[in-house]
Amino acid sequence: MGRTVKTANQIILDEQQAFTSFRRALRKEDQRIFDMLFAGARRNTAAISQAAHALPFEAILLAMVLEQAKEIERLKRLLDE
Repeated sequence: MGRTVKTANQIILDEQQAFTSFRRALRKEDQRIFDMLFAGARRNTAAISQAAHALPFEAILLAMVLEQAKEIERLKRLLDE
């Protein structure tokens, strides 16, 4: 029997592939940032898989925002030192 529920990694990859045309339309430096956002989402696959009540892309976006917030906090700490 096959698996009927996609893993969080599969969902993230599917969403990233759905935005291929969007990514291609971005400038090269923005494509790098776009890829970094999805990499941040992949660092939170466990949390995304637990967000069954949300739409998959909502959970991915929240994971991306979380990674951005962590980076902002890290940079604030560096500035304070």
